[in-house]
Amino acid sequence: MADSLRGKLAIVGAFDTAVGVVPGKTPTELCVEAALGAMADAGIGRSQVDGLITCNAFAEPIMYHAEAVAEYLQIFPRYCFSVNTGGGTTFTVLHHAASAIATGMAEVIVISMADSLRSSMTREQAKRVQSSTGHPQFEQPYGITVPAYYALIAQAHMAEYGTTAEQFAEVAVSCRAHAAGNPTAQKREPITVDDVLASPLIADPLHLLDCSLVSDGGSAVVVTSAERARDCAQAPVYLLGVGEGHSHEHISQAQNLTTSGAVDSGRLAYEMAGLGPGDMDFAQLYDCFTPTVLVELEDLGFCDKGEGGAFLQTGATRPGGSLPVNTHGGMLSHCHPGNPGAMFALTESVWQLRGQAGERQLPKAEVGLVHGQGGIMSSHTSIILGREAA
Repeated sequence: MADSLRGKLAIVGAFDTAVGVVPGKTPTELCVEAALGAMADAGIGRSQVDGLITCNAFAEPIMYHAEAVAEYLQIFPRYCFSVNTGGGTTFTVLHHAASAIATGMAEVIVISMADSLRSSMTREQAKRVQSSTGHPQFEQPYGITVPAYYALIAQAHMAEYGTTAEQFAEVAVSCRAHAAGNPTAQKREPITVDDVLASPLIADPLHLLDCSLVSDGGSAVVVTSAERARDCAQAPVYLLGVGEGHSHEHISQAQNLTTSGAVDSGRLAYEMAGLGPGDMDFAQLYDCFTPTVLVELEDLGFCDKGEGGAFLQTGATRPGGSLPVNTHGGMLSHCHPGNPGAMFALTESVWQLRGQAGERQLPKAEVGLVHGQGGIMSSHTSIILGREAA
């Protein structure tokens, strides 16, 4: 069954709303805008949509989120649900959608996510969210926030492999270099390693520029079967492989701080696709904090364990490098509106594979890997996309 979904699902529509500070629009309005934009991109009308997947918003939580968005859109899907557990499940839903289409539960599914963390949440509200993710008994009482959890991972990697703060900073510099070619990115000014290290210390060894942005924005895709995709307006982008890996929920219970569930998700995705790390023309990796990318590069097989820092310092992930990473600028420079943040890596991959990425278009973009993680390196999903179904 490892190859049962290979080439059977196609992404036929993609759309991003404005990002950064988007005043005057609620998360629901952004979610609907993204859905309608993706449908228009695909050349698909509302009456043709029979599946909807959304992600609940921190700034405007709704008990039955997907159903509420469907009502707003005036579509009446037979397949309808929402998620709210971070970047890993942002991509897990693509796995769900592929299975739903393969088993006849739906034919055309819209996946749309949005939030307004920048405009709709006060600083105090954001702090409460940041401090509420830990275990209520073993972590929250100590006042640890999300950056500190990822700092633990960074410190562990430094202790075990001699990784340096300068090497983590390379991730931020690389993402900003890609963002410079993206007119929609929230931050486009070039930065250096010294700039990262000179920015305020947030949680040792992480500085402000090691941390992702806080943004408003929404993003959506339309997916359908490979057969149905032939009738859509855009060239289809095919799902070649997908895999998941779930290692823990709370970071205090992680068996290993320097190796993640990306090992399992990547292995399963490569097996389904019949491809390996060396076949990827690009990678879009979840970059909520710079150590995340370094660990993902290792666990997904792009370099040996413990060699992520040295790999980054070669410039491999920058524009023109051997493995361009986060070609839109990632969460560190493009945008990060919370749970939907990973969706922008998915739409970016679609545009790269269609050859529609403009100034930042890669000279070779036939196969790429997209990876998301949720929690504190807890739940991982790897996706391999390609221009051809086989």
